[in-house]
Amino acid sequence: MIDIHTHILPSIDDGAKDLTESLALLKLAENDGITHMVATPHIHVGRFNNSISVINDNLANLQQNAKNEGINVKLAAAAEVRLDVELMAMVMANKLPFIGEIAGKNVLLLELPHSHMPQGYDKFIQWLAKQNIRVIIPHPERNRDIQSNLYYIEHLKQLGCDFQLTASSIEGEWGESAQTIALQMLKDGLVNYVASDAHSVKRRPPILSQARKTVAQLLGEEQATTLFVTNPLQLTECLFND
Repeated sequence: MIDIHTHILPSIDDGAKDLTESLALLKLAENDGITHMVATPHIHVGRFNNSISVINDNLANLQQNAKNEGINVKLAAAAEVRLDVELMAMVMANKLPFIGEIAGKNVLLLELPHSHMPQGYDKFIQWLAKQNIRVIIPHPERNRDIQSNLYYIEHLKQLGCDFQLTASSIEGEWGESAQTIALQMLKDGLVNYVASDAHSVKRRPPILSQARKTVAQLLGEEQATTLFVTNPLQLTECLFND
């Protein structure tokens, strides 16, 4: 399995607190059957001001330490980027790391606030499209406005967005509302990827196998493979080929 959304780089955001935890997360992932992981630290203006160079330096350090520990998970890096008007300047200056490519377009993992749908989100996504940038919305099932009104999912889809569910949402660990929406999106064929959004060993580990079994029971093994292997690999192939 390929995990495209993780916070495994040490001491860079609210994910792994140090190198020891980063390596522990990688070992958990490897034991769960995850072969590739994309580290996606937050870029959140004013809170986590991570840059491409900082992220890549941290990735190189983790790759070397993982190799020393005999961990065979392949690692790459991008970012989970919080929607903010200040991102426009970063896009124009080519300062945002993309999570991959689809049909000749760069792809951005664009995080919405958990509490609400920000004003002007649609115009910003349309602007990104004009810059040849396609958007993946991570964990839409955990957004409170979406939980209250599924119209937002339809609108985001019309704007050309893809969707990535959190594996633990499928298992009910983010509450009944998130689970209900996650399962409905799966049944409606609206999900493109499932990822762990791993942050820590105890609270949010990099475990995908349980959700994959649930998806296989719900949609069949072929569709489970598409969401956990085929689509993620096609998206991130350019990251792992570098």
